Parts: sequence; structure tokens; C-alpha cells
Amino acid sequence: QVQLVESGGGLVQRGGSLRLSCTASGRIVTINAMGWYRQGPGKQRDLVATITTGDSTNYEDSVNSRFTISRDCAKKMVYLQMSNLKPEDTAVYYCYADIRPAGLGVSHVYWGQGTQVTVSS
Repeated sequence: QVQLVESGGGLVQRGGSLRLSCTASGRIVTINAMGWYRQGPGKQRDLVATITTGDSTNYEDSVNSRFTISRDCAKKMVYLQMSNLKPEDTAVYYCYADIRPAGLGVSHVYWGQGTQVTVSS
């Protein structure tokens, strides 16, 4: 059973910082791309940032230069360092990973349960 578990969300004031972490566990053969989505109140789930196995990154325009995604392949973790947070960053943040589990010849996208980030003005 593959699982993704996020941590690090919380309440922060405008201009503050938070670091989200996500850990993959289970019988994992390989982890390909990892990343973060977010879903604000009444909004659809949107991509925030992705990182490949070669550490290539991609960011949604509104977070570029404020958020930094990184990963630790040995620990099966992905991080999202968020700085200069704004009220519009308020959302549930979901970790995802493209994982090939043991016993399967193909990979699947797995999701974490989400962690709430609230930015007050």
C-alpha cells in the first residue's frame, strides 16, 4: 500500500513563510515526478509546482519566485518552501507523486490527504 502524507500546514500572516513536507511510504520501486497542487475555497484543484527525477522544476506563475520545490529521493520526500505568503495562497495543499509500486509494471499518480494553509491579512 503506497501512501503520501503531508505535514507543515498552518496559519500564517501575510508575508510569512511555511514549509510543507510530503513523505511517500510503502512498497515503492520508483518515484518519478512529484509535486504540489492546491485547492482554494470554491475553486478547482490547481497545479502549484512540480519536480522531476532530474530536479527540473516548474511553477505556477503566481508562486514563481516565492515558492521553491525540492526533493530528497533517498528519503522519498518532497518539500515546498513558501515565502512572502499572500491571503490568496490560502488553500488545501495536496502532494502528489508518480509512483511505480512493487508488483506492478506501470506507475500511478498517488495523492496525499491534504494540508491546510491559511494566510491572514
